[in-house]
Amino acid sequence: MSPSLLSARGISKSFPGVQALQDVSLQLNRGEVLAVVGENGAGKSTLMKILGGVYRPDAGIIEWEGRPVAIGQVDQAQKLGIVLIHQELNLAENLDVAGNMFLGREPTWGGPLGLIRPRLARDAEPILRRLGFDASPRTRVAELSIGQQQLVEIARALSLRSRVIIMDEPTSSLTQRETDRLYDVIRDLKRDGISVLYISHRLKEVETIADRVVVLRDGRNAGELRREEISHEAMVRLMVGRELRQFYRRSRHEATARPVLQLRHVHWQEGKPPISLELRGGEIVGLAGLIGAGRTELAETVFGIRRRVSGEILLDGHAVVVRHPIDAIEAGIYLVPEDRRSQGLVLEQTIRFNLSLASLKDLQRLHLVATRREVALAEQQRRDLNIRCPSIRQTVALLSGGNQQKVVLGKWLSRKPRVLILDEPTRGVDVGAKSEIYALMDQLAQEGVAILMISSDLEEILGMSDRVVVMHEGRLAGELGRGQLSEEAVMRLATGAAA
Repeated sequence: MSPSLLSARGISKSFPGVQALQDVSLQLNRGEVLAVVGENGAGKSTLMKILGGVYRPDAGIIEWEGRPVAIGQVDQAQKLGIVLIHQELNLAENLDVAGNMFLGREPTWGGPLGLIRPRLARDAEPILRRLGFDASPRTRVAELSIGQQQLVEIARALSLRSRVIIMDEPTSSLTQRETDRLYDVIRDLKRDGISVLYISHRLKEVETIADRVVVLRDGRNAGELRREEISHEAMVRLMVGRELRQFYRRSRHEATARPVLQLRHVHWQEGKPPISLELRGGEIVGLAGLIGAGRTELAETVFGIRRRVSGEILLDGHAVVVRHPIDAIEAGIYLVPEDRRSQGLVLEQTIRFNLSLASLKDLQRLHLVATRREVALAEQQRRDLNIRCPSIRQTVALLSGGNQQKVVLGKWLSRKPRVLILDEPTRGVDVGAKSEIYALMDQLAQEGVAILMISSDLEEILGMSDRVVVMHEGRLAGELGRGQLSEEAVMRLATGAAA
């Protein structure tokens, strides 16, 4: 039997205060798509960076075609044929496609006239054609969609004559159409004998594309699934050590009779129909709809980010004026935004800073922040929300996605919300952190908080909502009670069909 193309045995890696990997092993065969899944912090990206030459392992052996190799730098991995495509695309937007593909490897001679760019375009053309790339190699990267940029990254990998391409969360910013195109590209690569290591939190993608799955948990191997064994339930069981049905547990309690929040004929754009809805204390209302339906715009209007053209907002039956987020915050209406990194956190600051940011007014003494009270508040939220970190002095940018989301939530929870708007609360969050966030939402509902949850994840909408309001092209298309909920019913409304 021929050896695996790439294998790692007994890989360990630690960072200050963190054991990222402990005795991890995997094997990748020729022309195989091997998915590596696990919670945030499970060690997936660390392992991929070791295989891609970004990190050196503390212990363990890497073998290429059955022979031990030392991969201590990116160029050493690339010479073997291993190329890592990072989650955050690493392209020079001011250069054209061909320039990006051969950046740092430009020929020193471009023909009789010394013209480099035409030669780069000629060399790029057959690789791009192989990927079904529909733009010119001379197109500036800044003019491309995210999906096209992803193809440029793959084209660059192929220009390096790669035999293993590592894709870290490759679809995190892609539309469904672009994702489907990426699947086709991966299948073509596989037919050509190129192997793919595929990291994703989106387990449905893994079910679609993977030949095998290796699962990591807490920096160790948790198990492996063959193609016929791959299922959402099996992956979750290995990732978190419990059954999927435990995720969406909702406690039985009655919502308040009177609404906490009422929107009466609210709209944010002339020519769009007004929106009216109610939230009661103790209930979770799902807000569903396709991209562009207006869900985020509605949330931003309630929170004061967008100007309200008309209509009124009532809290406990009394009209409130919300012209700015400060007005919403003072009223007890809080928003956890869709993009936590750019809108919910100060990434270069500490966990302590971010957790106390919304409560500085309450922490002041003589116009100075009372340090002990600030530390006590941050430590309390760290414990309550199980934020995994060595210290609250750690920079929040170093946290996993799930722990970053907990910090955003903790910032508001210390202020005792009346209304909590959650815009895609578990996007980019692993299944373990999702479970904790769902449990927190249920606890808040038990305490009487009114929750509006915007989500594109139908499983999440169905699992967590007491009722669901669906938007279509800026208007309310309908409402579904708990007994009416199904994927089909939600999608009929979301696409503009009758309920």
